Amino acid sequence: MCLTLFSFCTFGYAQRKTEIVEPVIKENPDAGGKVIKRKVAIGRFSNETQYAKGIFYDKENDPMGKQALDILSAKLAASGKFLLLERSDLATLLEEAKKSDNGLATIGADYMIIGSITEYGRKNVGKSGVFSSTKSQIVEAAVAVRLVDVSTGLIIYSDEGKGSAELTTRTTMGVGGKADFDATLSDKAISEAIGQLVENIINKCTNKPWRTFFLSFDNDAQLIAGGASQGIKIGDKFTVKTKGKKVKNPQTGVMIELPGKTIGSVSIIEMAGDTPETEFSYVSFTGDATAIDTNKLSDYYIEEIK
Repeated sequence: MCLTLFSFCTFGYAQRKTEIVEPVIKENPDAGGKVIKRKVAIGRFSNETQYAKGIFYDKENDPMGKQALDILSAKLAASGKFLLLERSDLATLLEEAKKSDNGLATIGADYMIIGSITEYGRKNVGKSGVFSSTKSQIVEAAVAVRLVDVSTGLIIYSDEGKGSAELTTRTTMGVGGKADFDATLSDKAISEAIGQLVENIINKCTNKPWRTFFLSFDNDAQLIAGGASQGIKIGDKFTVKTKGKKVKNPQTGVMIELPGKTIGSVSIIEMAGDTPETEFSYVSFTGDATAIDTNKLSDYYIEEIK
């Protein structure tokens, strides 16, 4: 009888919990493993569902939106390819961008991500048999993101990912356990949805050569934006190009910048600055310096050699 009781207690209860395995993001082996980190601003992550929106709901302090933003930030930071910029004042920056000749460039990032939770649901389902019954908590979520190239204002990537997480308890002949409300299922469902989009975001940001611009070009100093925190090192070389002509695509009505003309190169000789936003580098220019109009430095850009 003791053996029977022992067997009953051992096998009468089972609990299954879905685990989300985070993907391992490997560094791109191209260019000898060197990666120049892109500056990315996560401009907004909103909750577009009706979940958790009671009478006292505060759109500016939505917990689910902040949860999704934190998860995306952590995944992008783990790749080692980005400098993430805080942009809590995004609305103000966008208003200023409309008044500026440089447009979205005033945001101070190479790319901006705008995201939203588009679907969210939590449900309990059960199944009863003669001797056993199961009960599951299931959370499903969908997340949409848009990736904007700040230099052009164009959306270069837009997609939606879906994820789910489940916790199941089982009882046999009345013996077993009962799972309480599990708040971590929300984290796991949102994390899985975002995880489906991260690799594409990384590829879109790093496929295009890194760019920066002249801050100063005269006999006293030749400076470009960017520094050590982005992975730039003394001795690195970059191509200097003129901005290409802009033409209008008759199919879409969007202005397209044609490839620029190479007029020289620069080498990094010294770096300075305290933060990613204020870092700059002293460079040595090789080429015909008279080809650069120092009164129109915005007509030129410095590009990574791929």
